[in-house]
Amino acid sequence: MQQELFSPFLNNLEKLFKSKKDYDVIIKAGEDNDQKEIYAHSNILRCQSDYFDTAFSSNWAEKKDGKYIFKKPNVLPHIFEIIIRYFYCGQLDLNVKNGPDTLKLLVATDELGLNILSEYIQEFLIKNQKKFLQNDPIGILEVAFQHETFTMLRDYGLEAICEEPNILFGTDKILSLPAQILESLLKQDDLVLDEIEVWNNLIRWAHAQQPTVNKDPSEWTKDELILMERTLSRFIPLIRFHDITSEEYYDKVVPYDDLLPKKLKNEILKFHFVPQAKQIGSLPSRNAVNTIDSVLINSEHLAIFAGWIDKKDESLKMIPYEFNLILRASRDGNTAGAFHDKCDNKGATIIVVKIEETNQIVGGYNPLDWEGSDICKNTQDSFIFIFDNHRDINTGRIGRVTDASHALVCSNRWGPIFGNGHDLSMNCVGKWVSRGSSTYSYLGIPYDFANDDYEVFQVVKK
Repeated sequence: MQQELFSPFLNNLEKLFKSKKDYDVIIKAGEDNDQKEIYAHSNILRCQSDYFDTAFSSNWAEKKDGKYIFKKPNVLPHIFEIIIRYFYCGQLDLNVKNGPDTLKLLVATDELGLNILSEYIQEFLIKNQKKFLQNDPIGILEVAFQHETFTMLRDYGLEAICEEPNILFGTDKILSLPAQILESLLKQDDLVLDEIEVWNNLIRWAHAQQPTVNKDPSEWTKDELILMERTLSRFIPLIRFHDITSEEYYDKVVPYDDLLPKKLKNEILKFHFVPQAKQIGSLPSRNAVNTIDSVLINSEHLAIFAGWIDKKDESLKMIPYEFNLILRASRDGNTAGAFHDKCDNKGATIIVVKIEETNQIVGGYNPLDWEGSDICKNTQDSFIFIFDNHRDINTGRIGRVTDASHALVCSNRWGPIFGNGHDLSMNCVGKWVSRGSSTYSYLGIPYDFANDDYEVFQVVKK
């Protein structure tokens, strides 16, 4: 019923928009050969736009022969006509517009203070013109950062680069990236990029900003060091140094360690030399979408596990699994009974065990389940593993199944058992053993050991 009342009213305003009867505003949109005069009514414009309301109220608009004159060379005529028509009759057909035009329309709405319309157009771009946005996410980000109200578009651009960092990182495009955008990207927990690559790209960017500085940091003068410190001071606290291995740190970061604050360097040394130190600073490891409730592993281990599960020799950037903690021995109990109570009938699981008073972690993956009493389960997809240093994912090694028919043993009296010959298993009172390599490739796991803690994660395909 209300729509029937509105229609004649809006139709009359549209007639006024088309006829321009008694107009008192002339808008000169565009410039040179692309310039066009658009006619409108001041009362309509000031009701619909704070920009025009301020212009008419403060009398800063030029006036000639009783008509207000606005010169808008930075807005194309056909873009301005779309906005003026919206002012009169509330109609905006974006489906016929291409991506560049829609973006130009969005920029114009920001200049005119049309926040509601700006949000509407941003939503439209993200939902309906993804191909346009995906073709140039860096350009989209640059536009978004130039306009404070383009928050949805900014978030979209950041997310696109975080998911596909090779669009920017490792290319020459990063060299001219505005500092504000680079800072926002480095703040993202879900940037799917190895931390050493984040560091390498940051150094490349800094040298591009200061091209006169010697490329060899060992040759820097005092003035060059000060210049680079000023360039990088806002970015260095955003690096997750706990996700850079000792070897990478020595090779890639140490040459530049004069740039690091003394307190940070001490924290890094403590992390690498004190086993109990778990993190540097307050920022978590990246790939927040793959965070894990664990006291033993982090998101980098998940990437390795996902690659092993998918039978690939490398860690996965985009992890297709969720790893849900279902047992932590220090919390739920370190017995076979606690294991079966928490882990039976949960489907695929991965087990992580920290060997007592060492940096080693061992474990295994069961793609089936742990339900059953004294039975062997057949699978080609299970594996066991060891990390000689749990802080360095490069020390991880996998043992694949060599005898699929005895890959797993389920027993109510024991905890998890990998291999009929107990390649890795836990007895009824929480002691772990590794009796050789009858079912899996040999990894040199200790013959028997106690654990500082162990965890079991349910592995669920996303």
